[in-house]
Amino acid sequence: MHRVRDLVFDRYEHAPRAGRASLGLLIFRLGAGALILGHGWSKLSSFGELATRFADPLGVGTTASLSLAVFAEFFCALLVMVGLGTRLAVLPILITMLVAAVMIHAGDPWAKQEFPLLYAVVWLGLFFTGPGRYSLDFLYAKRRRA
Repeated sequence: MHRVRDLVFDRYEHAPRAGRASLGLLIFRLGAGALILGHGWSKLSSFGELATRFADPLGVGTTASLSLAVFAEFFCALLVMVGLGTRLAVLPILITMLVAAVMIHAGDPWAKQEFPLLYAVVWLGLFFTGPGRYSLDFLYAKRRRA
């Protein structure tokens, strides 16, 4: 259990010590989170009308597919922005972007596939770096060490 908690709420012994690196991660989290949050908000605010016609690439039903996309693009994006459970919150967004690139836009031109793949690279990078010092994860880890 401690290993899972240490992965999710990084112990920060290996986190970048320079304040500029953490500031960069904060900007990265806020920027990427805000951009994907807009996509999630548009889906959430139109949920009723989208629920019957949303793509169902995983075969779980249109409403379930839309719910998963909203969860990832809206709620997980908020968690990433504040830096709470960042590594776990990144995973649904990363999966959503990969599904969009590989399944939804599989037959589309490269330009349509490139956008979700670019997002996937961002989320993968955040998974490996963690949120940095300016996050709730860092505060939690710091409090846990004390």
